Amino acid sequence: MYSHLEVEEGTYIPYDPALYPQDNAQRHLVEVKAPKAGARQFVFDESYPYIDRSLGYRLQRNIIGPLFLWLVVYPLNRLKYGLRIEGRGNLRRWRKELKGGAVAVCNHVYQFDAVCVKQTLSWWRHIWIPMYAKHFNGGQYWFVRYVGGIPVPEKRSGMRKFDEAFDHYHSRGEHVLVFPEEVRWDWYEPIRPFRKGAFTMAYKWGCPVVPLAISYRERKGLYRLFGPKEMPTVTIRVGEPLMPDTTKPRKEETERLRAEAHTAMVRLAGIRHNPWEAVPDDELKTEN
Repeated sequence: MYSHLEVEEGTYIPYDPALYPQDNAQRHLVEVKAPKAGARQFVFDESYPYIDRSLGYRLQRNIIGPLFLWLVVYPLNRLKYGLRIEGRGNLRRWRKELKGGAVAVCNHVYQFDAVCVKQTLSWWRHIWIPMYAKHFNGGQYWFVRYVGGIPVPEKRSGMRKFDEAFDHYHSRGEHVLVFPEEVRWDWYEPIRPFRKGAFTMAYKWGCPVVPLAISYRERKGLYRLFGPKEMPTVTIRVGEPLMPDTTKPRKEETERLRAEAHTAMVRLAGIRHNPWEAVPDDELKTEN
């Protein structure tokens, strides 16, 4: 399968894509850290505070969390991961349309990629991210919660409040970030298939989809002081926003946005021929 991967000249591939699963693009590869003894355990149904108005949460989300990002994680992204940002002109040209909120989509390829997207879109503006629920009961609880993560309910009874939370945050003009590949594969070069949830959101709200893609550079020079030489440094590129046509049927527009976002992100990642299609195999089998 990966013999067909073709990249543009100068595109760096840190690890052989054949080392990753080839039969299931949504297989979980990142283990959830076990919670500390006595740590609070959430149940992700209708009882979970998807919109948390508690004083403690607001202090952490609006003061302590941002300070941690600005003082620790943002510099870490620049030094350890060599973050470079390209294509911000696409955001400036669409400033008016983006002011009312947008759905950003990006490939899911390293621990701080959500922060990488936030640094690209806005250091100050909140983003909200649907996330794998098990992380909220694991060792990364504090980070995922205060970076803007909202757990995807493990029980259907929680879906109404989950959807209401994203409607609420979008109504305030804030950004929603979705990793449509669904699971994280560290330092993976091809763009994997996309779930359609992000594009359904964009159609529902009539807001732009902002495609972003993370690609890699060989670790050189001073960056060798901040990370192992086999770990790449990263570049994130911003594509031209995509606007849904809400006068057309939802299913038709959702599929168009998914296909066009996938094509855009393949190009932004420096890939000439990508081995994965936009739609996951399990969705294709269901349709057929």
